[in-house]
Amino acid sequence: MKVLIVEDEPAAAQRMRRLLAEVEPEAVVLRVVETVREAVEWFANNEAPDLAFFDVQLADGESFAVFERASVECPVVFTTAYDAHALQAFRVNAVDYLLKPIKAEELREAIARVQRLGLVRDHTALSTSAAHDGGEGPRAFIKRFLIRYGDHFRVVVPDDIAYIHSMEKNTFLRTREGRDLPLDESLDRLEKQLDPEMFHRINRQVITHIRSIKELLAYSKSRVKVILDPAYGQDAVVSSERSAGFKRWLSGQ
Repeated sequence: MKVLIVEDEPAAAQRMRRLLAEVEPEAVVLRVVETVREAVEWFANNEAPDLAFFDVQLADGESFAVFERASVECPVVFTTAYDAHALQAFRVNAVDYLLKPIKAEELREAIARVQRLGLVRDHTALSTSAAHDGGEGPRAFIKRFLIRYGDHFRVVVPDDIAYIHSMEKNTFLRTREGRDLPLDESLDRLEKQLDPEMFHRINRQVITHIRSIKELLAYSKSRVKVILDPAYGQDAVVSSERSAGFKRWLSGQ
């Protein structure tokens, strides 16, 4: 695994090197860059690493500026002494967000999450996993959503989700108590992050949790109308092309 460290504190960078050597001995640190300017130049002139660790506050500004000025085509884990930037971190598709001082176990879990998501190939385990599952490692699904609405934040776990739906080009998560909370992700991206045993996309507008299906009604020869709880304002009809897959999902196949 080739790693880039974006960190302006030498002691913190050295600690990260030491922890990486402990939890991922074969990881190679390509470089430590200390400023936004250096990071932008590095990504412009080098092949993307397998993983990058970004401190939030750098000598010449916040590292989020790097994502505005450069193409960061690798998974990113943010490291910071404060949790105030968590929402902003996940908006630039961070895989994880670790608070300093970073613990070895937390770092190990972050790297494992990147590997489970398939963002970095785990070469040491590839031959073993291929023999068991055709080369695909286990997938990791999203554990929680951090959602901001107004001046408030709320953490929502998947079991608290009734369904996710799109409305007027915006995406909303509807909780079991019937509250709509805004999401920045599209349904296409969210569909890949949710556990397919519990969630299923029934049409272009709705991804539903299995426990939110109250009733099923025949709608046409091959289509099904889904009555959801809490109630969905429009008819939640399974599209024709998704009907067969929906029925297999319901039967646990």
